[in-house]
Amino acid sequence: MFEAVEELIGEHADLEKQLADPAVHTDQANARRLNKRYAELTPIIAAYRSWRQTGEDAETARELAADDPEFAAEVKELEKHREELTDRLRLLLVPRDPSDDKDVILEVKAGEGGEESALFAGDLLRMYLRYAERVGWKTEILDANASDLGGYKDVQVAVKAKASHEPGQGVWARLKYEGGVHRVQRVPATESQGRIHTSAAGVLVTPEAEEVEVEINPNELRIDVYRSSGPGGQSVNTTDSAVRITHLPSGLVVSCQNEKSQLQNKESAMRILRSRLLAAAQEEAEREASDARRSQVRTVDRSERIRTYNFPENRISDHRVGFKAYNLDQVLDGDLDPMIQACVDADSAAKLAAAGDGS
Repeated sequence: MFEAVEELIGEHADLEKQLADPAVHTDQANARRLNKRYAELTPIIAAYRSWRQTGEDAETARELAADDPEFAAEVKELEKHREELTDRLRLLLVPRDPSDDKDVILEVKAGEGGEESALFAGDLLRMYLRYAERVGWKTEILDANASDLGGYKDVQVAVKAKASHEPGQGVWARLKYEGGVHRVQRVPATESQGRIHTSAAGVLVTPEAEEVEVEINPNELRIDVYRSSGPGGQSVNTTDSAVRITHLPSGLVVSCQNEKSQLQNKESAMRILRSRLLAAAQEEAEREASDARRSQVRTVDRSERIRTYNFPENRISDHRVGFKAYNLDQVLDGDLDPMIQACVDADSAAKLAAAGDGS
């Protein structure tokens, strides 16, 4: 596996030379592409050079230990460090998800359970907004359908990363594991007998597509406009500003009524539609790929329950990777990193196992 790094070293040096040329930066799109690849390769090259240097240092220490036993302890430390670098390098060389650096559109939808499910959908939305705030991401509510008690029947939010970030720390790289059915166990605010109820909400996360990634023929769209309405049937405004777009070939339907302008609602609906079409194309490609190359975490059926939020025990459990913690209150306040990292680690282990099998 490490033989491939020699080729990457050459590519890294070439990229460095190109990026030092001011002429390259006149084409911003090409400069971003080169910078992205350079950022991907840099930690690999750094880890490889440390791995080689540690090997040379260990060999030197072994030679010195033959004459001076005090160097024996240093040999053990260097060998241990080299094993750690070997594991890190193997992980870095596993093919990355090409969408990892993309921003996402995250949708939360109430399921069975009426108002309680809608309230839980609101809790999930707040959790993701707080998490985004913690890590410095920007969020934008694209559309929201509120319930009578302050929850959400469904809501779509765009989540964007900072201008630059470390490889593997993009929005999709972290939030792609959130898609699925989230189950809650608690005493609802509407429950007078104090009984624990179980309800659920669904989360859909899709990488946000650029216009160039998904071609949409305007002739294949049916666009309807209608009057927006809010909780309890109250009119949000008195003009037909809400927009519903139907993509005829796929049957996908997207509605937006959050903005007062019909044009703004149409733009938001098109963003959601592009991301859904891109996700559908990627899922089709995954279905055609061999099972061994699929991530055991990412390909969990979206219809399956992925997580349980148990309020009486202050417990949160991720059923895909066996993660369990008793800090539900902190998680709902945006402390998601330990749970997400457990999914990342399981995904990486599955990819390493597949690479080890020669798949």
